[in-house]
Amino acid sequence: MLAGLSSTALAASSPDSLIVERSISEMDDMLASGQTTSRALVQDYLERITEIDRAGPAINSVIAINPDALAQARALDDERRAGRVRGPLHGIPVLIKDNIETKDRLPTTAGSLALKDNVSGRDAPLVARLRAAGAIILGKTNLSEWANIRSTRSSSGWSAVGGLTKNPYALDRNACGSSSGSGAAAAASLAAAAVGTETDGSVTCPAAVNGIVGLKPTVGLVSRTYVVPISHSQDTAGPMARTVRDAALLLTAMAGSDPADPATADSDRHRTNFAAALSPDALKGKRLGVLRFAVGPSPETVRLFDAALKDLQAAGAELVEIDAMPNRAQIRDAEQVVLMTELKADLDAYLSSTDPKKVHTRSLADVIAFNRENASTELRWFGQERFEQSVETKGLSDPEYLKARMTARSLAGPEGIDALLKAHQLDALIAPTTGPSWTTDLINGDHVGGGGAGSLAAVAGYPHLTVPMGLVHGLPVGLSFIGTAWDDADILALGYAYEQRTKRRQPPGDSEGIPGPAERP
Repeated sequence: MLAGLSSTALAASSPDSLIVERSISEMDDMLASGQTTSRALVQDYLERITEIDRAGPAINSVIAINPDALAQARALDDERRAGRVRGPLHGIPVLIKDNIETKDRLPTTAGSLALKDNVSGRDAPLVARLRAAGAIILGKTNLSEWANIRSTRSSSGWSAVGGLTKNPYALDRNACGSSSGSGAAAAASLAAAAVGTETDGSVTCPAAVNGIVGLKPTVGLVSRTYVVPISHSQDTAGPMARTVRDAALLLTAMAGSDPADPATADSDRHRTNFAAALSPDALKGKRLGVLRFAVGPSPETVRLFDAALKDLQAAGAELVEIDAMPNRAQIRDAEQVVLMTELKADLDAYLSSTDPKKVHTRSLADVIAFNRENASTELRWFGQERFEQSVETKGLSDPEYLKARMTARSLAGPEGIDALLKAHQLDALIAPTTGPSWTTDLINGDHVGGGGAGSLAAVAGYPHLTVPMGLVHGLPVGLSFIGTAWDDADILALGYAYEQRTKRRQPPGDSEGIPGPAERP
């Protein structure tokens, strides 16, 4: 018996399905030809969410439905009939992670009951850009509460508001965090695509273990205004979709400078039509650094990675083996100081910007107190050790923090990724994103299998793309492409060329041999 979704539930191979496994480009063509309408797409997605997210296998990836989604769809259908088409996202339903504000009649909770009434009436600039491009905000996705920064032994994908998100490939396996809901929902065709956020691994890990594409952009390419924060040094939103082209279409709409976010000052200079820059020949003549130190312990992941290397060579890439990366422990230690210090400062600033009539927790200290007062729901499975550590930090002028921030960014960026690229004359670095998903354990927390080089890109603030590389016992594994700052277009192009050559994505329920819990060793 399959632990994941059955092929009947997914109907992944059905030619009659207008939404399952359909790309944004396919939907755009269907809308343009009159084969369907945006209202029909929304209705189909809502029915599918009811059937397999709320009931059936109950993936539990969608935390809230936008009550105005159908009205938005009707308005965009009217625009299309009147001859106004905003672009390839016109009338396309997307899901937004629930730490990103939308002006819809929905709260932005970050998964916490402390924010259950946080209906702000504000669009994050990235959401406003998606709307302007014609996207329909279908709803919000579940996430690891507070973007997985609360505890040292949390279970990814769990929040007090939304409960536990399940991996659609095997329901007892984890969807990874913190963008668990976005990853699972996109994988199960509950929307055309989704938006996640990452501080360190929170777009790329859930994308990889849910068998989809995920891009953590260069920090500063996409605005963070009205996004519940962890760290202004590392936070960014990113697209999560079933194809590289769909991710590129979302990024094209989301990217751009925002006066309220100083990190985006150069975004408009680097913003482009990321989808138009894609080419199936992009790997020809490119030199890729193979990060052997990041492969991890799974022998079957190694096997898939070695097969991917042959595919890359066949596509015209030259591979350079890199066996070691200095200062990784030092980077990790410095990053921890940065995250803990910025969490307090940035979350306090965000909470102070919310409506005090709706959000009574006005600081991190207030959130800690709220969790203690509501321990039966908020602290049911794990604690808030990192919150308690963060609240004791000394602020953004603390010399220890300033030194750690300089150390982390320098060692991961100029002295890390950039140094490797320069020393070996490379165009990008590659590695497995992570190993296959682990069994969810709410009592003991995550037990990730290891591997991956995503932390380097996260700390440096550089782009990191994951593309499906294949299945390990029916569980997806992704291939990472990492570049230097503002290399987002080139990284997407490399991933697209690999994707088009290999077509390794298999939808959940469309593959054979996923063992059930009783069969799995």
